[in-house]
Amino acid sequence: MADDVVSLIHHVELNIFKQFATITKKYHINYIAMGGTMLGAIRHQGFIPWDDDMDVGMLRSDYEHFLKVASEELRGTHYFLQTPWTDQNYALSYAKILDRNTFIEEKNNVNNARKGIFLDIFPLDKIPDSPARQRRQIVDIRRLDSRIYLKLRYNVIDNPIRKFQNPLSEEQVESADDFKEQREAIMKMYNSKPALMNVKNLASQYSYEKEILNVDQVNDIVDLPFEDTSIRVPADYQSILTRIYGDYMELPPENARTEKHIVRLITNNQEFEL
Repeated sequence: MADDVVSLIHHVELNIFKQFATITKKYHINYIAMGGTMLGAIRHQGFIPWDDDMDVGMLRSDYEHFLKVASEELRGTHYFLQTPWTDQNYALSYAKILDRNTFIEEKNNVNNARKGIFLDIFPLDKIPDSPARQRRQIVDIRRLDSRIYLKLRYNVIDNPIRKFQNPLSEEQVESADDFKEQREAIMKMYNSKPALMNVKNLASQYSYEKEILNVDQVNDIVDLPFEDTSIRVPADYQSILTRIYGDYMELPPENARTEKHIVRLITNNQEFEL
């Protein structure tokens, strides 16, 4: 059953991605596959069979251009562009496109933000060369993450009392928005420095040094097959994937081949447990 559900998730995610790719093509916006999605394109010519999300990234200028045009392009569709500003209960620092015809529950992630099968869209921001400044930036971002999670009532496990909590007050929303603005300013603080050539997904789940890219790697891209469509990956994918995964063509042991995020899915009035 779990395999059938993962196939269903992949089908929905692929449709979200195609919608995303159509918008990027129309507006000449550059993007790259990230993390497990890049690995899937290289090793499986599509999804990693047990993966349950899709990740793409773009330089901050492209990201901001995309957010501007996508909100208009997705209007009237069953897709929702979720950002810290379009969903006041959403605490993360990057965007998602959600399929409104689905509802999901995620592992260790209980909150009041809108839920659905999603595509993650990460901004890539310039980082300083100095390790001390890198540390300072990431520590400041993580501190604000924690404040926002607390303010927006993000929890690891569900609490029955949550159903009886009042909605956020205007003051709480304003306070969370203020923290979100501070966090974004810190993420963008080095982007105006032309001498800096390294960028990073500052919301990355990998250890800091694993997902550092240089601007040339992000701009030099190739189209590769991905399921029944194609996806853009850096031409230098080999060194990027080696840095993250080591021997990336080797499959992990069977007990490590599990879905990362989704534990419950509702779609077409059917409920599935993973």
